[in-house]
Formats: sequence, structure tokens, C-alpha cells
Amino acid sequence: MNHISLPYHFIIPTIISVFVLIAVLYQRKRLFTSIDQKWLWTSLTVFLIVYILIVGGAWYTTITSQLALEKFDLNQDGFFTANEITVAQKEALEKVTRDTGRSFSFLTGLFVAGVVGCIVFVFGKFIVFIKTKK
Repeated sequence: MNHISLPYHFIIPTIISVFVLIAVLYQRKRLFTSIDQKWLWTSLTVFLIVYILIVGGAWYTTITSQLALEKFDLNQDGFFTANEITVAQKEALEKVTRDTGRSFSFLTGLFVAGVVGCIVFVFGKFIVFIKTKK
């Protein structure tokens, strides 16, 4: 284990989300002026923040798991010899190899962030509806 590797399915969505979030925040004065579209852009911002947190959390967990496993490679050759294999090493290896949740976090993040974004949008539109009724 000579290096920490990150799969592209973490890097690409995170970079895209961060750039879109920066663009929305940079243009916020122009985008958030209309009360009709204010909640659309607010829900998009919440969606992007939640998505970045989910994928970023999976990214962080992947890095920490690989670093924990790398501690057991005493001779730094990328392989585990008989004297390097312990119960703790096996547990660390399990954390690295059993990563289905982390691997699909870019998809589950879309779903969870989409639901949260939709809730924010509907709640915001409901507030606007209540305020215009008065």
C-alpha cells in the first residue's frame, strides 16, 4: 500500500458540485432577487451542500480506512506478509474492502439530497403561499 487512491466516482461529482455551488453563490444577488425563484435557488443550494457532505463523508471514510490499513504494511512493499497479518489488520482490511455504502454514496447522495432539496422547496413555496394569502 504505497499510496492512497480515490475512485473517480468520488472526485468527479464532488468537483462538479463544488463548482456549481460556487457559481450559484457567486451569482446569488441576481438569482435570489425574485421571490418566485428564490426558493428554487435556495433548494438547489441546499441540495448541493447535502450532496457534497454525503460524498465528502464517503471520501473521508475511504481515506481514513486506507490510512489505517497502510499502518500494518511494515516493510512498505504493498503486500502483507505473515508477520504483518494480525486481527487488527484483518479488521482494517474488512473496512477497506466492504465499502458498498461508500461506493454507491454518489447515487444515494443524489436521492437523499434530492429529497431534502424538494422538502426545502415545498416548505418555501408553502411559506410564500401563506404570506401572500394574508
